[in-house]
Amino acid sequence: MEKVLSVSLGEIALKGLNRKYFEDQLIKNMRRVIKDIGFEKIYKEQGKIYIEAEEHNFPKMINRLKKVFGLVYISPCIRIEKDEEQIKEASIAAIREKIDKEKINTFKVDTNRADKNFPIKSPELSRQIGGLILQNFKELEVDVHNPDTFLYIDIKQNAYIYTEKVKGYGGLPLGTNGKGLLLLSGGIDSPVAGFLMAKRGLEISAVHYHSYPFTSERAEEKVKDLARILSRYVGRIKMYSVNLLDIQKEINNKCKENEMTILSRRFMMKIAGRIAEKEGINALITGESLGQVASQTVEGISVTNRAVDIPVLRPLIGLDKVDIIDIARDIETFETSILPFEDCCTVFLPKHPVTKPKIEDILKSEEALDVESLINNAIENMELIIIE
Repeated sequence: MEKVLSVSLGEIALKGLNRKYFEDQLIKNMRRVIKDIGFEKIYKEQGKIYIEAEEHNFPKMINRLKKVFGLVYISPCIRIEKDEEQIKEASIAAIREKIDKEKINTFKVDTNRADKNFPIKSPELSRQIGGLILQNFKELEVDVHNPDTFLYIDIKQNAYIYTEKVKGYGGLPLGTNGKGLLLLSGGIDSPVAGFLMAKRGLEISAVHYHSYPFTSERAEEKVKDLARILSRYVGRIKMYSVNLLDIQKEINNKCKENEMTILSRRFMMKIAGRIAEKEGINALITGESLGQVASQTVEGISVTNRAVDIPVLRPLIGLDKVDIIDIARDIETFETSILPFEDCCTVFLPKHPVTKPKIEDILKSEEALDVESLINNAIENMELIIIE
């Protein structure tokens, strides 16, 4: 009997003719996150992916793999030949190992016979193995509705026996749906937005705006820390750090005070759009949630949208703050996000920002600014930071 890790796929199973492309990308992402741990082989077998590796490395591997988008479950398995006696021996061994780890009173056998040439049908094999377990473990009972544990038997090219299913994040493999540029602030929302779009298969880069020296170096370090946490899920991140201070000064000197937020936001979008165009990125990603702040009204979002031609993805648009915080806690960005370091949005913050801007008014205000020169200067002086 040999131990391997089995990986169950999510939406990839529905991809039909494109399935191989998604599976190959998923295997590439799996290799990336476990290459430093070491493994012998990754192979596909009738709807699942399997990893041959040293058993003592399984816990560390599972912790890495459950963060790989596209994986639904990871299970340590006993791999054996499709032999009835070997299946019986492995089933007893799996239940004994489960009892050694935790107290269980009830069980259920769940057989999946992918290889229809195997002579014993799934219900019959489940009954046989269930009876064998009852004979060998007098303290256990069968519960088909709510058992303490399942004994899973997969009959494929080989047979696989297991009792654990460690839940992954699901979604689609990273990089299978294009590239997105995340407007990453130091707040709660934008890291969650990046995570959710990466879960849908987008490769993530980021742009961060600061107003140094009006904002501190520690504020930018906070954003780098958030990007590092996010990189656990999305891999290497190219982050563009852009100083917005000169633009904000110009707006403050030449435009209406109540338009500072919306005008600054349009510059952010324009700069992000230029970066995306240069880098072959398909969409911008923001953490906006409808009505959460003054610039996130329908009117405000409409005006900022008009700043760019590229699609703008807003995965949080209909979520409550409580929902967003729950996700932030789950992906471990929340505690960093709430550290009390200011961001560029606090500079020249108007007392009464316009909440229902009209595009004609905003365009008229922008006529007082040398928009192209300000954008070009900000891009020429931005810093590229690689987050591993």
